[in-house]
Amino acid sequence: MKRAARSLACLSLFSASALGKITFPDCAGGPETLTTNLVCNTSASPAERAAALISAWNITEKIGNLVDKSLGAPRLGLGAYDWWNEALHGVGWSPGVAFEPSGEFAYATSFASPILLSAAFDDDLVHTVAEAISTEARAYSNFGHAGLDYWTPNINPYKDPRWGRGSETPGEDPFRIKGYVKALLDGLQGKENITKVISTCKHYAAYDLEYWGGIKRYEFDAIVGMQDLVEYYLPPFQQCARDSKVKSMMCSYNSVNGTPACASTYFMGTVLRDFWEWNDESQYITSDCNAILNFHEDHNYTTTAAQSAAISLISGTDSICEVGSNTDVAGAWDQTLLPEEVIDQALRRMYEGLIRAGFFDPADTTPYRSLSWKDVNTPEHQALAVRSAAEGIVLKKNDGILPLEVDNETSIAIIGFWADASNLAMLGGYAGLPPYLRGPLQAAQKLGFHTANATGPVKQNASDTDTWTEAALEAANNSDVVIYFGGNDMTVEAEELDRFSIAWPSAQFALIEKLSKLGKPFIVVELGDQNDDSSLLDDDDISAIVWAGFPGQDGGTAVFDVLTGKTAPAGRLPTTLYPAEYVDQVPMTDMSLRPSETNPGRTYKWYDEAVLPFGFGLHYTSFKPSFGPDAFSAKIYDISELLDACNAKYLDLCPFETVGISIENTGDVASDFVALAFLSGEYGLAPYPIKELAAYARIRDVKPGEAKEAKLGLTLGDLARVDERGDTILYPGTYNFLLDVPTQATVSFELTGEAKRLIEFPQPPADLGEGNGHEQYTPK
Repeated sequence: MKRAARSLACLSLFSASALGKITFPDCAGGPETLTTNLVCNTSASPAERAAALISAWNITEKIGNLVDKSLGAPRLGLGAYDWWNEALHGVGWSPGVAFEPSGEFAYATSFASPILLSAAFDDDLVHTVAEAISTEARAYSNFGHAGLDYWTPNINPYKDPRWGRGSETPGEDPFRIKGYVKALLDGLQGKENITKVISTCKHYAAYDLEYWGGIKRYEFDAIVGMQDLVEYYLPPFQQCARDSKVKSMMCSYNSVNGTPACASTYFMGTVLRDFWEWNDESQYITSDCNAILNFHEDHNYTTTAAQSAAISLISGTDSICEVGSNTDVAGAWDQTLLPEEVIDQALRRMYEGLIRAGFFDPADTTPYRSLSWKDVNTPEHQALAVRSAAEGIVLKKNDGILPLEVDNETSIAIIGFWADASNLAMLGGYAGLPPYLRGPLQAAQKLGFHTANATGPVKQNASDTDTWTEAALEAANNSDVVIYFGGNDMTVEAEELDRFSIAWPSAQFALIEKLSKLGKPFIVVELGDQNDDSSLLDDDDISAIVWAGFPGQDGGTAVFDVLTGKTAPAGRLPTTLYPAEYVDQVPMTDMSLRPSETNPGRTYKWYDEAVLPFGFGLHYTSFKPSFGPDAFSAKIYDISELLDACNAKYLDLCPFETVGISIENTGDVASDFVALAFLSGEYGLAPYPIKELAAYARIRDVKPGEAKEAKLGLTLGDLARVDERGDTILYPGTYNFLLDVPTQATVSFELTGEAKRLIEFPQPPADLGEGNGHEQYTPK
């Protein structure tokens, strides 16, 4: 714990020294130029208030506010504002967030990483965590320690196991991500007239590569067909923009089909603002950091920084994030590349967002301005941090050793690089400063177990100098039960760090083999993303395997809650667990999902040789899930009649059926159960997916011998498939509804009549690099 404390202290000092504090404009006692401006009139509309503010700025002030470190307008009483604030799974370190070295605002609650929280398949839990995060974020904002906008969530579907940022996402399935996003945004942004915090969905679009095969994310051109684009890469962003009305979006580093994402009038204009109607509150788009610099330095799309700045803003980007001062907005203006009306539009959008969050309103009229330090890391949030991790933990293997009996006689060897919380490994990426770190060793000792502790390797090779095996074997030999805490940390997988192998790091694997041969109960607990567990699953000397993702500040408590049965495991894998050889079968740069001669297929929808499939998860009991007797009672449905009966604005949201299910606990341990329901069938265009997630629900605390009922709702969009143009079509055919992984119950129904288009997706120009109005701004 001492080493962890030093790490936290150093990070805290760096944070506090590097960052300034925001101040709310004083519409009562500020300069007359502010107090008499319509921006301070709360009875005016947000759009009118934003327009009045921007009209009072001169061109120098306008240019200084188009980047993430906005300079404000001091003569108007408007201070500087940093738009770069992070809160992926708690208020996180970022240029706009200022953690104090000690005392108040020195830390914030660190919840489970998104990949682990998503594995609980409980949107109510996601919403509760988001509410807690936004409460703490608002408290930080109210006292000048952060802004009102936060660049979260990361919702790019996690299709390739090598991606270094997969743990930041809710997983590989776009349907699951949509549910997660809806619950999260409701919790972050709130339901009041005042926005609680401005959330930013990122990274738009088709972004899931850091550095692989000599190709960097800054230069990567993602070549994506319309079918894959609309079916897989865009649904989470449609949820954000069209259905959840997120307040902000972030465009990504990569190009898509020839055009940098932050320069694409098709993605930002045609699709996002026009087709998805993401313009009702003048929402804004920020670039990823230095993504505009990449136009000329990496994509070779432009030749100068001024051209890059002009094109990004003209195309729909509103705020440019830069690392250092490298965005030549002033040059774009001076060279007449950038019209003032484009500048004004961008600024109106950004500041309307702040106005809607109460930035210019009296504190006593804003529901969230009373939040303060007392609302940060409360006992309720501490308990929620444990729950956010424990309920997503996945049991992969169990020969009966689990749950462990808690007593003060059993001795346990706690071995591995994150076993004693002496580092920040449990936090994962985009973390903040937690109030404490409680690892497995601390949790085991608190329960009364006798413990022996030894560290272990992380990414070392088996041929490297071995400084860990002797101590690990000594601890294990002197204990009744051996638990190895291994896997991946941020030195193995992270932003700008993709993996080239998904096998266990060789030094870890060698240690696991030695520990497993001692003839003692042996449990492996995995940190981070998935490694190929094939040999561990097949090894009878390994008693149990548990996946814990990145479990946050109290990860050790969460893990031991599951190991001892205080929380019965019910999490499900949010990604496919691939064999190690998969990385040799398809390049990361191949964005296609469907199998081909050069691609074995991606995700559970198109790949059927998984070590463990998406949705897999064992329990300490047994369940018998079944469909209710009235499931799809009509059995045959006419497509035209279904559409005629619907008055939804968007046809994909038309309700179809609500299906009753029953979950019977046939074992002897009370437990939650995650019901996953999939659709499969040979309808639409071949090739057909193996199956697709269509509904899910977490049924809580099903006691032995008890059967609980739940409802699974379906929309027409859940049934539909996407054709090669990107249109969403409801097809006639036989639909199979599958319950659980592996399937334990099936019911079928039929759609008849003509296929009907639910969504006609706007088509891009034949070449996204042409016809977008950029030619006059890119004198190459």
